[in-house]
Amino acid sequence: MKYTLRQLEIFLAAAHHQSISKAAQELAMSQSAASESLRTLEAQFDLQLFDRAGKSLRLNDLGKQLRVRAEKLIDHARELESGFQQHSDIGRLTIGATLSIGNYLTIPLIAEFMKQHPSADIQLDVANTSSIVAKVRNFDLDIGLIEGERHEPDLDVIPWQEDHLVVFCNADHPLAQKGMMTEEDILNASWILREPGSGTRQTFDWAMHTVLSQLTIALELQHTEAIKRAVEANLGIGCLSALTLSDAFRRGNLVPLDVPGHNFRRFLYFILHKEKYRSAGISQWIDHCRRFQGHINELGSG
Repeated sequence: MKYTLRQLEIFLAAAHHQSISKAAQELAMSQSAASESLRTLEAQFDLQLFDRAGKSLRLNDLGKQLRVRAEKLIDHARELESGFQQHSDIGRLTIGATLSIGNYLTIPLIAEFMKQHPSADIQLDVANTSSIVAKVRNFDLDIGLIEGERHEPDLDVIPWQEDHLVVFCNADHPLAQKGMMTEEDILNASWILREPGSGTRQTFDWAMHTVLSQLTIALELQHTEAIKRAVEANLGIGCLSALTLSDAFRRGNLVPLDVPGHNFRRFLYFILHKEKYRSAGISQWIDHCRRFQGHINELGSG
């Protein structure tokens, strides 16, 4: 065999960081050794995997093709190594979650998973849907948990659980006593919403598609807590996942509003790259999340 697994690890780390120095740091080796290993790999097969501009590396088309196959091979090798060592068969698992899922569901999910698999090495990345999708597509994450449907040719999008958004206002808002919004109320309201690119915003836009162009959007904020604080300050009407609102509704400082004629139901999804090796860790994480349905329903109806 003309290549080593270490060479493939260096190749993949360099592809991830687009920097040989950062790749070397991740792999706890000298920059010169990492650079020499990568040059040797390319020379052995008389090919070029990166376009180089100074200290920056960028995968070329051939590098992108081979990266997918190298990722699968390294995943297989790591699982085999775990079996040889007779440790947990979970190993390292990098999980991405959108903001609502990451801030309100993923931590208890991981805590329970770690009780069952104490040797597992779990890494969590919380960002909006567009960011998580990009990182899964780029093999920076093993699996993503997202809100809202995405159609990506490189990704498997697997339904997980049902969720729904809730429109809400300050407890002192005139609509709070009414408990609902008419079409006139919808058009007259100042809306405080998640930013474009988030799954929550995608669902809201679809639910309101018949009047979307007529809405007054006062603020677009990236964080759910910021939206809740803005609504508490009576700056407008909000719309977020039920998962994020149960505590505020119990305290009474925010009030849910019914919006007849608009469907705010959606699914939460798992996303994986189609070429990603489905390790035992990934499979067990998906099964674990599916068993968590009862807790999700409890949060959403709180």
